[in-house]
Amino acid sequence: MLDQVCELKKIAAISAIDYIEPDSIIGVGTGSTIKYFIEELAMVSSKIRAAIPSSTVSANALKNINIPLADLNDVGELSIYVDGADQINHLGQMIKGGGGALTKEKIIASVAKTFICIVDETKNTKAFGTFPIPIEVIKIARSYVARECIKLGGTPKLRENYTTDNGNVILDVAFGIINEPISLEYKLNNINGIVSNGIFGARGADIALIGTNQGVKKYAY
Repeated sequence: MLDQVCELKKIAAISAIDYIEPDSIIGVGTGSTIKYFIEELAMVSSKIRAAIPSSTVSANALKNINIPLADLNDVGELSIYVDGADQINHLGQMIKGGGGALTKEKIIASVAKTFICIVDETKNTKAFGTFPIPIEVIKIARSYVARECIKLGGTPKLRENYTTDNGNVILDVAFGIINEPISLEYKLNNINGIVSNGIFGARGADIALIGTNQGVKKYAY
């Protein structure tokens, strides 16, 4: 089963290569599916002027295949941002942050003209709730944020022995079935001490490339 899922991730990653424009600066996410995407980028590195990674892990992987890194502060707009997701629904809304890079992922996604989500079919869902919402929190606010999440119906759990690239902690919060993801996203944004939350509802994917046993299925939102 694991080998099969890996193969579905790989075919989704390969299909995203077709969206890279010559001499472009692209955003590159983080996670197991993105590892396959970066491997494929090595084959077309000459087309890429630079990349903006969402994590140190991805930055190192891009350096290893000799793709220059750019600073987002020096870039007006990205043609594409390619990233995976922990869950994605029929509206292109996502739950992200299992790899801990949700804040940079959200920032880069907001700058990209086109957000391409690459996943295997196990990540496709009708309703959010089976995967907890990762929330990046400033350390001093951890307990306060946890209490506020409980008021919203969540059950928070500290991600043990983990610090984000930004020096913060992550609370993984189970909310049960989430019927209104954008509403919950905004409520979490208003809690002091939260840097970012893993609901990508207001800025969802523009295109999803989903690896299935029948090939890659494309959805545009």
